[in-house]
Amino acid sequence: MMTTRAILLAASLGAAGLSACSMGSGSVDRDALVTVPNACAARRFDIYFNENQDRLTGPALEAIGLTATQLQGCRITSVKVLGLASGTGAADTNLDLSERRALTVAEALTAAGWPVPAFEITAAGDAGAVSPDGVQEPLRRRTEVLVEAVRP
Repeated sequence: MMTTRAILLAASLGAAGLSACSMGSGSVDRDALVTVPNACAARRFDIYFNENQDRLTGPALEAIGLTATQLQGCRITSVKVLGLASGTGAADTNLDLSERRALTVAEALTAAGWPVPAFEITAAGDAGAVSPDGVQEPLRRRTEVLVEAVRP
């Protein structure tokens, strides 16, 4: 039966042997393994609205501002803004609301300096994205923004 001292000694030697394996002449520099995420890449974010509203909320303005800041220095090649609305109410009313939401977000992104020609604005009304569990509120009270950006 091994004593506690023998077990600790064996564990120490094993750990030292494992660390020595990574310190050989073929070791990889840690800095070579760490990468900085590419800020100029495709990204998706959602902007949520209050029920029956097309006005941007405080958190929505923050999300737009943060994304605009993150993409400074990038060349934005495409921006798709899809407006959605809840399943309550008349279909034509929901389509109108989702169009207004998409336009509101596109205007805010343009004001943040994003290029107008890159925009594709669509609306899905209450026929838009559905959550996997079938929940409609508040997931549909939003716009989905898909941005394609590359390094200049």
